[in-house]
Amino acid sequence: MHQPAITGHGVFTPTEIITNDELVVAFNAYADRWNAEHATRIEAGELEPMGHSSPEFILSASGIENRFVMDKSGVLDPARMFPALSPRRDDDPGIMAEMGLDAAQQALDMAGRTGDQIDLVICAASNHERAYPAIAIEIQQLLGAGGFAFDMNVACSSATFGIQAAADMVRAGSVRRALVVNPEICSAHLEWRDRDCHFIFGDVATAVVIERAEDAQGPRFDIHGTRCATEFSNNIRNNNGFLRRTHDQMEDRRDMQFMQNGRKVFKEVLPMVSAHILGHMDEAGWQADDLSRLWLHQANKTMNDFIGKKVLGRVPEPGEQPNILQDYANTSSAGSIIAFSKHSADMTPGDKGVICSFGAGYSVGSVLVERR
Repeated sequence: MHQPAITGHGVFTPTEIITNDELVVAFNAYADRWNAEHATRIEAGELEPMGHSSPEFILSASGIENRFVMDKSGVLDPARMFPALSPRRDDDPGIMAEMGLDAAQQALDMAGRTGDQIDLVICAASNHERAYPAIAIEIQQLLGAGGFAFDMNVACSSATFGIQAAADMVRAGSVRRALVVNPEICSAHLEWRDRDCHFIFGDVATAVVIERAEDAQGPRFDIHGTRCATEFSNNIRNNNGFLRRTHDQMEDRRDMQFMQNGRKVFKEVLPMVSAHILGHMDEAGWQADDLSRLWLHQANKTMNDFIGKKVLGRVPEPGEQPNILQDYANTSSAGSIIAFSKHSADMTPGDKGVICSFGAGYSVGSVLVERR
Protein backbone atom coordinates (compact mmCIF):
# COMPACT_ATOMS: atom_id res chain seq x y z
CA MET A 1 0.00 0.00 0.00
CA HIS A 2 1.19 3.51 -0.85
CA GLN A 3 0.56 6.84 0.85
CA PRO A 4 -1.37 9.13 -1.56
CA ALA A 5 -0.62 12.84 -1.50
CA ILE A 6 -1.77 16.02 -3.25
CA THR A 7 1.36 17.47 -4.82
CA GLY A 8 -0.08 20.13 -7.10
CA HIS A 9 -3.22 22.17 -7.60
CA GLY A 10 -4.47 24.85 -9.97
CA VAL A 11 -7.41 27.15 -10.68
CA PHE A 12 -8.55 28.43 -14.08
CA THR A 13 -10.50 31.67 -13.70
CA PRO A 14 -12.46 33.10 -16.67
CA THR A 15 -11.64 36.67 -17.68
CA GLU A 16 -15.23 37.95 -17.66
CA ILE A 17 -16.84 39.08 -14.38
CA ILE A 18 -20.48 39.86 -13.60
CA THR A 19 -21.05 42.02 -10.54
CA ASN A 20 -24.25 41.92 -8.51
CA ASP A 21 -25.11 45.41 -9.77
CA GLU A 22 -24.76 44.36 -13.41
CA LEU A 23 -26.77 41.19 -12.84
CA VAL A 24 -29.59 43.06 -11.12
CA VAL A 25 -29.88 45.59 -13.95
CA ALA A 26 -30.23 42.76 -16.49
CA PHE A 27 -32.65 40.73 -14.38
CA ASN A 28 -34.90 43.68 -13.59
CA ALA A 29 -35.02 44.62 -17.27
CA TYR A 30 -36.05 41.05 -18.05
CA ALA A 31 -38.70 41.15 -15.31
CA ASP A 32 -40.14 44.37 -16.73
CA ARG A 33 -40.28 42.81 -20.20
CA TRP A 34 -41.98 39.69 -18.82
CA ASN A 35 -44.53 41.74 -16.86
CA ALA A 36 -45.33 43.80 -19.96
CA GLU A 37 -45.79 40.70 -22.11
CA HIS A 38 -48.13 39.14 -19.55
CA ALA A 39 -49.90 42.34 -18.45
CA THR A 40 -53.39 41.11 -19.37
CA ARG A 41 -53.10 37.90 -17.36
CA ILE A 42 -51.49 39.74 -14.46
CA GLU A 43 -54.35 42.26 -14.40
CA ALA A 44 -56.84 39.38 -14.50
CA GLY A 45 -55.17 37.79 -11.47
CA GLU A 46 -54.06 34.73 -13.40
CA LEU A 47 -50.34 35.44 -12.90
CA GLU A 48 -48.30 37.13 -10.22
CA PRO A 49 -46.05 39.92 -11.50
CA MET A 50 -42.35 39.14 -11.48
CA GLY A 51 -40.60 41.07 -8.74
CA HIS A 52 -37.30 42.87 -9.00
CA SER A 53 -34.01 41.66 -7.56
CA SER A 54 -31.46 43.84 -5.73
CA PRO A 55 -27.76 43.71 -4.80
CA GLU A 56 -28.76 43.87 -1.14
CA PHE A 57 -31.01 40.83 -1.51
CA ILE A 58 -28.27 38.81 -3.25
CA LEU A 59 -25.60 39.65 -0.70
CA SER A 60 -27.89 38.93 2.23
CA ALA A 61 -29.13 35.63 0.78
CA SER A 62 -25.76 34.26 -0.28
CA GLY A 63 -22.71 36.37 0.56
CA ILE A 64 -21.93 36.56 -3.19
CA GLU A 65 -20.65 39.81 -4.71
CA ASN A 66 -19.27 38.73 -8.11
CA ARG A 67 -19.05 35.70 -10.37
CA PHE A 68 -16.73 34.74 -13.23
CA VAL A 69 -18.37 33.46 -16.42
CA MET A 70 -17.28 32.18 -19.82
CA ASP A 71 -19.73 34.53 -21.56
CA LYS A 72 -21.04 37.72 -20.02
CA SER A 73 -22.94 39.24 -22.94
CA GLY A 74 -25.55 36.51 -23.27
CA VAL A 75 -26.28 36.37 -19.56
CA LEU A 76 -26.79 40.13 -19.34
CA ASP A 77 -29.01 40.35 -22.42
CA PRO A 78 -32.60 40.75 -21.08
CA ALA A 79 -33.92 39.13 -24.27
CA ARG A 80 -31.72 36.06 -23.78
CA MET A 81 -30.53 35.56 -20.17
CA PHE A 82 -28.18 32.64 -20.76
CA PRO A 83 -24.62 32.37 -22.14
CA ALA A 84 -23.97 32.78 -25.86
CA LEU A 85 -21.46 29.95 -26.21
CA SER A 86 -20.40 29.18 -29.75
CA PRO A 87 -20.74 25.51 -30.73
CA ARG A 88 -17.37 23.79 -31.10
CA ARG A 89 -16.49 21.73 -34.15
CA ASP A 90 -15.87 18.06 -33.42
CA ASP A 91 -12.17 18.53 -34.19
CA ASP A 92 -11.80 21.47 -31.78
CA PRO A 93 -11.24 21.12 -28.03
CA GLY A 94 -14.48 21.29 -26.07
CA ILE A 95 -15.06 24.21 -23.73
CA MET A 96 -14.73 22.05 -20.60
CA ALA A 97 -11.52 20.43 -21.87
CA GLU A 98 -10.11 23.87 -22.62
CA MET A 99 -10.94 25.14 -19.12
CA GLY A 100 -9.72 21.96 -17.47
CA LEU A 101 -6.47 21.93 -19.41
CA ASP A 102 -5.48 25.33 -18.02
CA ALA A 103 -6.09 24.27 -14.40
CA ALA A 104 -4.42 20.90 -15.02
CA GLN A 105 -1.26 22.52 -16.39
CA GLN A 106 -1.02 24.74 -13.31
CA ALA A 107 -1.34 21.69 -11.05
CA LEU A 108 1.27 19.78 -13.04
CA ASP A 109 3.70 22.70 -12.92
CA MET A 110 3.36 22.92 -9.14
CA ALA A 111 3.94 19.16 -8.81
CA GLY A 112 6.95 19.34 -11.11
CA ARG A 113 5.30 16.92 -13.53
CA THR A 114 4.42 16.76 -17.21
CA GLY A 115 1.30 15.37 -18.82
CA ASP A 116 2.99 12.19 -20.01
CA GLN A 117 3.71 11.26 -16.39
CA ILE A 118 -0.01 11.01 -15.59
CA ASP A 119 -1.65 7.59 -15.89
CA LEU A 120 -5.17 8.47 -14.71
CA VAL A 121 -7.37 11.48 -15.53
CA ILE A 122 -10.75 11.94 -13.85
CA CYS A 123 -13.03 14.74 -15.00
CA ALA A 124 -15.33 15.18 -12.00
CA ALA A 125 -17.96 17.88 -12.49
CA SER A 126 -21.66 18.55 -12.01
CA ASN A 127 -22.35 19.86 -15.53
CA HIS A 128 -21.03 18.18 -18.67
CA GLU A 129 -21.21 19.64 -22.16
CA ARG A 130 -21.84 16.25 -23.76
CA ALA A 131 -22.69 12.69 -22.86
CA TYR A 132 -19.77 11.10 -24.73
CA PRO A 133 -16.95 10.76 -25.57
CA ALA A 134 -15.75 11.47 -22.04
CA ILE A 135 -14.35 14.93 -21.35
CA ALA A 136 -11.62 13.25 -19.29
CA ILE A 137 -10.37 11.30 -22.32
CA GLU A 138 -10.19 14.54 -24.31
CA ILE A 139 -8.15 16.17 -21.52
CA GLN A 140 -5.97 13.04 -21.40
CA GLN A 141 -5.21 13.43 -25.10
CA LEU A 142 -4.54 17.17 -24.87
CA LEU A 143 -2.08 16.55 -22.02
CA GLY A 144 -0.39 13.61 -23.71
CA ALA A 145 -1.20 11.50 -20.66
CA GLY A 146 -1.17 7.71 -20.66
CA GLY A 147 -3.22 5.13 -18.82
CA PHE A 148 -6.95 5.76 -18.78
CA ALA A 149 -9.54 8.45 -18.09
CA PHE A 150 -13.21 8.74 -17.22
CA ASP A 151 -15.90 11.25 -16.28
CA MET A 152 -17.91 11.24 -13.08
CA ASN A 153 -20.76 13.33 -11.74
CA VAL A 154 -21.83 13.61 -8.11
CA ALA A 155 -23.01 17.21 -8.48
CA CYS A 156 -21.32 19.60 -6.05
CA SER A 157 -19.42 16.73 -4.38
CA SER A 158 -17.79 15.60 -7.62
CA ALA A 159 -14.32 16.92 -6.73
CA THR A 160 -14.01 15.12 -3.39
CA PHE A 161 -15.50 11.93 -4.82
CA GLY A 162 -12.95 12.17 -7.63
CA ILE A 163 -10.15 12.63 -5.10
CA GLN A 164 -11.30 9.54 -3.22
CA ALA A 165 -11.33 7.45 -6.41
CA ALA A 166 -7.87 8.66 -7.43
CA ALA A 167 -6.40 8.32 -3.93
CA ASP A 168 -7.74 4.78 -3.60
CA MET A 169 -6.10 3.76 -6.88
CA VAL A 170 -2.78 5.38 -5.96
CA ARG A 171 -2.93 3.71 -2.54
CA ALA A 172 -3.64 0.31 -4.07
CA GLY A 173 -0.93 0.68 -6.69
CA SER A 174 -3.18 0.42 -9.75
CA VAL A 175 -1.97 3.90 -10.82
CA ARG A 176 1.10 5.86 -9.83
CA ARG A 177 0.00 9.41 -10.57
CA ALA A 178 -3.49 10.83 -11.12
CA LEU A 179 -5.06 14.12 -12.15
CA VAL A 180 -8.54 15.09 -10.94
CA VAL A 181 -9.99 17.96 -13.00
CA ASN A 182 -13.17 19.90 -12.20
CA PRO A 183 -14.29 22.18 -15.07
CA GLU A 184 -17.57 23.70 -13.93
CA ILE A 185 -19.53 25.64 -16.55
CA CYS A 186 -22.44 26.34 -14.22
CA SER A 187 -23.64 29.42 -16.11
CA ALA A 188 -25.10 27.25 -18.85
CA HIS A 189 -27.34 25.33 -16.44
CA LEU A 190 -28.41 28.16 -14.17
CA GLU A 191 -31.87 29.69 -14.64
CA TRP A 192 -30.85 33.32 -14.80
CA ARG A 193 -34.52 34.38 -15.10
CA ASP A 194 -35.52 33.09 -11.65
CA ARG A 195 -35.16 35.72 -8.91
CA ASP A 196 -34.63 33.09 -6.21
CA CYS A 197 -31.52 31.62 -7.83
CA HIS A 198 -30.36 33.93 -10.65
CA PHE A 199 -27.27 35.00 -8.69
CA ILE A 200 -25.96 31.67 -7.41
CA PHE A 201 -23.42 30.24 -9.87
CA GLY A 202 -20.21 31.11 -11.69
CA ASP A 203 -17.77 29.30 -14.00
CA VAL A 204 -14.29 28.00 -13.12
CA ALA A 205 -12.05 24.94 -13.37
CA THR A 206 -9.79 23.35 -10.77
CA ALA A 207 -7.34 20.46 -10.78
CA VAL A 208 -5.22 18.47 -8.33
CA VAL A 209 -2.35 16.04 -8.88
CA ILE A 210 -2.42 12.99 -6.62
CA GLU A 211 0.57 10.68 -6.47
CA ARG A 212 2.59 8.50 -4.12
CA ALA A 213 4.03 10.60 -1.30
CA GLU A 214 7.41 8.96 -1.88
CA ASP A 215 7.44 10.41 -5.41
CA ALA A 216 6.68 14.01 -4.39
CA GLN A 217 9.04 16.61 -5.85
CA GLY A 218 8.34 19.21 -3.17
CA PRO A 219 5.85 20.14 -0.40
CA ARG A 220 2.73 18.01 -0.38
CA PHE A 221 -0.49 17.26 1.45
CA ASP A 222 -0.70 13.62 2.57
CA ILE A 223 -4.23 12.24 2.25
CA HIS A 224 -4.95 10.51 5.56
CA GLY A 225 -8.49 9.52 4.68
CA THR A 226 -11.42 10.03 2.35
CA ARG A 227 -15.09 9.47 3.09
CA CYS A 228 -18.16 9.80 0.85
CA ALA A 229 -21.89 9.45 1.45
CA THR A 230 -25.08 9.88 -0.59
CA GLU A 231 -28.78 10.02 0.17
CA PHE A 232 -31.37 10.57 -2.57
CA SER A 233 -33.28 13.84 -2.59
CA ASN A 234 -35.16 15.88 -5.22
CA ASN A 235 -34.56 19.16 -3.41
CA ILE A 236 -31.73 20.10 -5.79
CA ARG A 237 -32.35 19.02 -9.35
CA ASN A 238 -31.58 19.71 -13.01
CA ASN A 239 -33.36 17.68 -15.69
CA ASN A 240 -31.41 19.09 -18.62
CA GLY A 241 -28.34 17.04 -19.50
CA PHE A 242 -27.02 19.38 -22.19
CA LEU A 243 -25.80 22.94 -22.44
CA ARG A 244 -28.15 23.97 -25.26
CA ARG A 245 -31.78 24.71 -24.64
CA THR A 246 -34.65 24.49 -27.08
CA HIS A 247 -37.28 27.20 -27.29
CA ASP A 248 -39.87 24.93 -25.69
CA GLN A 249 -37.57 24.14 -22.78
CA MET A 250 -36.85 27.84 -22.28
CA GLU A 251 -40.51 28.79 -22.19
CA ASP A 252 -42.29 25.83 -20.67
CA ARG A 253 -39.91 23.57 -18.77
CA ARG A 254 -38.63 25.36 -15.68
CA ASP A 255 -37.40 22.00 -14.37
CA MET A 256 -34.89 21.74 -17.22
CA GLN A 257 -32.52 24.16 -15.45
CA PHE A 258 -31.14 24.33 -11.92
CA MET A 259 -33.83 24.15 -9.25
CA GLN A 260 -33.67 23.85 -5.49
CA ASN A 261 -35.86 24.02 -2.42
CA GLY A 262 -33.46 26.16 -0.45
CA ARG A 263 -35.14 25.90 2.94
CA LYS A 264 -35.29 22.12 2.85
CA VAL A 265 -31.70 21.90 1.64
CA PHE A 266 -30.54 24.13 4.48
CA LYS A 267 -32.48 22.13 7.06
CA GLU A 268 -31.48 18.68 5.80
CA VAL A 269 -27.96 19.09 4.45
CA LEU A 270 -26.31 21.00 7.29
CA PRO A 271 -26.77 18.30 9.96
CA MET A 272 -25.74 15.65 7.42
CA VAL A 273 -22.50 17.45 6.51
CA SER A 274 -21.55 18.36 10.08
CA ALA A 275 -22.09 14.78 11.28
CA HIS A 276 -20.18 13.44 8.28
CA ILE A 277 -17.08 15.53 8.96
CA LEU A 278 -17.13 14.87 12.69
CA GLY A 279 -17.58 11.12 12.11
CA HIS A 280 -14.71 11.07 9.60
CA MET A 281 -12.41 12.92 12.02
CA ASP A 282 -13.34 10.63 14.89
CA GLU A 283 -12.64 7.60 12.70
CA ALA A 284 -9.13 8.96 12.05
CA GLY A 285 -8.56 9.92 15.69
CA TRP A 286 -8.58 13.65 14.86
CA GLN A 287 -9.95 16.28 17.24
CA ALA A 288 -11.27 19.74 16.43
CA ASP A 289 -8.16 21.29 17.99
CA ASP A 290 -6.02 19.36 15.47
CA LEU A 291 -7.45 21.35 12.55
CA SER A 292 -5.71 24.37 11.09
CA ARG A 293 -8.08 24.77 8.15
CA LEU A 294 -11.56 23.87 6.88
CA TRP A 295 -11.95 24.16 3.09
CA LEU A 296 -15.70 23.85 2.60
CA HIS A 297 -17.96 23.77 -0.43
CA GLN A 298 -18.74 27.35 -1.44
CA ALA A 299 -22.51 27.46 -1.78
CA ASN A 300 -23.68 29.85 0.89
CA LYS A 301 -21.80 31.75 3.60
CA THR A 302 -24.44 31.10 6.26
CA MET A 303 -24.25 27.36 5.62
CA ASN A 304 -20.46 27.36 5.90
CA ASP A 305 -20.52 29.41 9.09
CA PHE A 306 -22.95 26.90 10.61
CA ILE A 307 -20.84 23.88 9.60
CA GLY A 308 -17.60 25.48 10.78
CA LYS A 309 -19.08 26.22 14.19
CA LYS A 310 -20.43 22.66 14.53
CA VAL A 311 -17.13 21.02 13.51
CA LEU A 312 -14.84 23.25 15.58
CA GLY A 313 -17.22 23.63 18.51
CA ARG A 314 -16.81 27.42 18.30
CA VAL A 315 -16.95 30.28 15.84
CA PRO A 316 -14.03 29.81 13.38
CA GLU A 317 -11.19 32.30 13.70
CA PRO A 318 -10.38 34.45 10.65
CA GLY A 319 -8.55 32.29 8.14
CA GLU A 320 -9.56 28.94 9.65
CA GLN A 321 -12.51 28.57 7.28
CA PRO A 322 -11.68 30.60 4.16
CA ASN A 323 -14.48 31.76 1.89
CA ILE A 324 -14.03 32.54 -1.80
CA LEU A 325 -17.79 32.74 -2.39
CA GLN A 326 -17.86 36.53 -2.50
CA ASP A 327 -15.55 36.58 -5.53
CA TYR A 328 -16.40 33.36 -7.40
CA ALA A 329 -20.02 32.64 -6.34
CA ASN A 330 -21.03 28.98 -6.14
CA THR A 331 -18.80 27.04 -8.54
CA SER A 332 -20.27 23.64 -7.69
CA SER A 333 -17.65 20.92 -7.10
CA ALA A 334 -14.73 23.30 -7.74
CA GLY A 335 -15.53 25.58 -4.79
CA SER A 336 -13.78 23.66 -2.02
CA ILE A 337 -10.74 23.15 -4.26
CA ILE A 338 -10.53 26.88 -5.03
CA ALA A 339 -10.57 27.56 -1.28
CA PHE A 340 -7.88 24.89 -0.77
CA SER A 341 -5.72 26.15 -3.62
CA LYS A 342 -5.85 29.80 -2.61
CA HIS A 343 -5.63 29.29 1.16
CA SER A 344 -3.11 26.52 1.85
CA ALA A 345 0.32 27.91 0.93
CA ASP A 346 0.80 29.37 4.44
CA MET A 347 0.39 26.01 6.17
CA THR A 348 3.48 24.43 7.74
CA PRO A 349 4.48 20.76 8.14
CA GLY A 350 2.15 18.99 10.54
CA ASP A 351 -0.80 21.33 9.94
CA LYS A 352 -4.02 19.43 9.26
CA GLY A 353 -7.15 20.32 7.37
CA VAL A 354 -10.39 19.00 5.89
CA ILE A 355 -11.58 19.48 2.32
CA CYS A 356 -15.34 18.95 2.17
CA SER A 357 -17.91 19.38 -0.57
CA PHE A 358 -21.64 18.67 -0.52
CA GLY A 359 -24.75 19.18 -2.59
CA ALA A 360 -27.34 17.55 -4.83
CA GLY A 361 -27.87 13.89 -4.38
CA TYR A 362 -27.72 14.54 -1.49
CA SER A 363 -23.98 13.94 -1.47
CA VAL A 364 -21.07 14.77 0.80
CA GLY A 365 -17.38 13.98 0.48
CA SER A 366 -14.51 14.79 2.85
CA VAL A 367 -10.73 14.51 2.55
CA LEU A 368 -8.38 14.64 5.56
CA VAL A 369 -4.99 16.11 4.64
CA GLU A 370 -1.75 16.96 6.43
CA ARG A 371 0.94 19.34 5.22
CA ARG A 372 4.26 17.57 4.75
